[in-house]
Amino acid sequence: MPNTPERPRRIRVQRNGPLLVEGPVEVVGEDGEVAVSRRFTVAVCTCRRSRMLPWCDTSHRCRARRDKGADTP
Repeated sequence: MPNTPERPRRIRVQRNGPLLVEGPVEVVGEDGEVAVSRRFTVAVCTCRRSRMLPWCDTSHRCRARRDKGADTP
């Protein structure tokens, strides 16, 4: 998929969530494998919990944090 100079891609950063990228996009992994999405917006996983890497499957929502003490149920 060639880059076009018409306008830059917009990427929205969300705290505790994925990167939302205006599509279509190609994501090249560490191993060189290319994942392609032609959707108008894609969610790219940043927590590495997704079972659909590099795409977000909302697995980041499943892990609850315990910020309070150990006495919290």
